[in-house]
Amino acid sequence: MLSLSSLPRSWRVCGALLAGTGTIMGALTAHLPEADFGPGGRLMAHGALEMQMWHALALLVLGLTTRDRPTKPLALGGCGLLLGTLLFCGGVYYTAFTGQHAAHVAPTGGSILILSWLCLAIGWVRG
Repeated sequence: MLSLSSLPRSWRVCGALLAGTGTIMGALTAHLPEADFGPGGRLMAHGALEMQMWHALALLVLGLTTRDRPTKPLALGGCGLLLGTLLFCGGVYYTAFTGQHAAHVAPTGGSILILSWLCLAIGWVRG
């Protein structure tokens, strides 16, 4: 079961997994033939890759610098970074490779990312 005190470790693990899968996506984006992408897909996949790697680093740093139990705003912010990254990047990768839009998945993920950064700012101001 996930508890507040286990979140920093979970963020480190998830950040490392995002960075690892981001490295795989970087290789795919660089080396797959153009026919494997939808229209404009290689550029879209590259944008998702950048977002994924930045948020992987953010989760790693958050996990390494958060001691003990994070406050509620930090907990919401960190968990939101993970969820938002998965939704945003997953939606963009889907569109990049298929040429079909994944409804509101990417915009929802992007909105969660924005709210998560605001939660983190609040948590650090109160800190």
